[in-house]
Amino acid sequence: MAEMHCAMNYQSFSVDQQKRLAASLTKFLCMYRHLTDSYIIEFFSERLWEKLPLSWQEALGDLSSSQLADFLDGLSRGGGRSVWPLSLLAFRATAQALSFPRIPHMETNLNIPMDKSGKAKPAEFLKNCSQSSMLSHIFRKHVKPKKQHEIRHLGRVAKRLCDYSGCWNVVDIGSGQGHLSRYLSFGLGLSVTGVEADRVLVSMATKFDEQLLYTLKKENLRNVKEGRAASSFQFQLPQSLPRHVTGWLNPRGSWEDLLMFLQPQIHTDQHKSSSPLKAVQDASQSYGQPHICRFCDVAKAERDLNTSGDAQGHSNNHYSCMKEKTNSWQVDSSESTTLTDYSQLPFCCDTNQKLLCAENKCNEDFILTGLHACGDLSATLIRHFVHCPRAVGITSVACCYMKLTTHENLTPPGIYAPSNVREEKLEDAVMDIMVGYPMSCWVKNLPGHELSYKAREAACHAKEDYIQRLRQDSTILKVHCYRAVLETFIRKVDPSLKRAGIQTVKKGHELPFTDYARVGLKRLGLPADLPLDLLAVEDMLAQQGKVVAYFCLVMLLAPVVETLVLLDRILYLQQEGIECSLLPLFDPHFSPRNLVLVACKTKNIPES
Repeated sequence: MAEMHCAMNYQSFSVDQQKRLAASLTKFLCMYRHLTDSYIIEFFSERLWEKLPLSWQEALGDLSSSQLADFLDGLSRGGGRSVWPLSLLAFRATAQALSFPRIPHMETNLNIPMDKSGKAKPAEFLKNCSQSSMLSHIFRKHVKPKKQHEIRHLGRVAKRLCDYSGCWNVVDIGSGQGHLSRYLSFGLGLSVTGVEADRVLVSMATKFDEQLLYTLKKENLRNVKEGRAASSFQFQLPQSLPRHVTGWLNPRGSWEDLLMFLQPQIHTDQHKSSSPLKAVQDASQSYGQPHICRFCDVAKAERDLNTSGDAQGHSNNHYSCMKEKTNSWQVDSSESTTLTDYSQLPFCCDTNQKLLCAENKCNEDFILTGLHACGDLSATLIRHFVHCPRAVGITSVACCYMKLTTHENLTPPGIYAPSNVREEKLEDAVMDIMVGYPMSCWVKNLPGHELSYKAREAACHAKEDYIQRLRQDSTILKVHCYRAVLETFIRKVDPSLKRAGIQTVKKGHELPFTDYARVGLKRLGLPADLPLDLLAVEDMLAQQGKVVAYFCLVMLLAPVVETLVLLDRILYLQQEGIECSLLPLFDPHFSPRNLVLVACKTKNIPES
């Protein structure tokens, strides 16, 4: 147990200790696979409660919502009990000890700020629940509060990584509407290329960039009219927007494909027909001009002229091991981001440099970043970072672990690929390398390392949010019980509809069960007026507390599964000779997938 408690300070672990932690994780998860692989909608159909140890049933069966919250949160033994099953206490303690810490270093899990509705939110949203007080207004437009919180924190970590590595070119994979790219470029002065598979989102990103520029122009004119000091308020507009590229990054592609993906898009028609990514690369246009490479010496030179001597010192491109500077990635939550120093806005090369950029073919180094890159995309970014000589750093926040490919399931539900991309049959040996989990040789060879789709799906649940609902005794908690009861009747009518997807019934928790059942049955093509055994329904609904208690046990294992997935990536980087760090960056009550993997390659370039 002492070794497991050390996992809370895993940053100081040696590689051997990390391997032992991975072995402990797989062993523990194997012991409780019946929990991670269970479906809560089968609570009654598969008699899940009866599969728990009798002592666990007696201890958990009559706990209130607030007592279950205490049990799940580990703040006390909960329930006011004087005697608890030691096996249950050991289960909870081990699950918590093996999990990576999720509370950012600048915060605490006590005295969490609440908004007027009683929902936990970061302090930056207490004055206005939809606008971060730490982010300039030009970066809040079109951006939801959760995303505001994320781009501010991840952006500043990416900027510190750029300063540390001496590289100011960032490639934002899965850039969506460009909110992070926009903040990195206009807010932090970095040269950014955003890559997004959805053409509609790329079009919106370009539109929002232009709106931001228009807003800045108006502010500049207003400041000039009001006679404000030019050095403090006046700024020069950049000559081009951040570069946005439409395209799908094939998880089975090579890093060479990635570099070709980042080629200057001066002659886009040629790239459309020859790209090995088999996806259209559509570089956004800036004010009707051909889009040019932003990875250019002129851009960096102009930026360096506006930065401090320390920043200029990084231009010598000296890289060192990130392990020695883990603490340097921490972000001070008290720092406010206001765009008052407009001299930091990025600039693009002039007309005379366009052909030079095209000939250089983007030979400058870059940082990879991905904010909640879904499924295999986050694993693909890590592989490209390892093998691509131009990728010198990475910040990766993962999500949707259930969409990861595994040796057991190469095509999990929800995998996206453009309709014009033909799946190629690859040898099994190649597939062993390309799956999203496991990535490391060590985890792949551990007995019992396999994680089912359901286990990986459970890892995406928000433990902190569920604890909050328990404390508020939210009526939403009854939905699990509703769906589990309905499952029993569905199977009696048509056993082939086992675990059928009904989707969320809008405000289902506010409906009587009979109304909820009618909606669900209709969605499955079954008679909405199907006779229900009301006595059986009443008996099952009376067991809602047990359904919630069982789900709490699953929630205890959710961060354990996530820890194994992310530790596997750490070990993969370690086996490739790259030091890395995993940081709890976002407020987990606000953004559950809050762990960011940060890595920087060791690269020693002689001083000129």
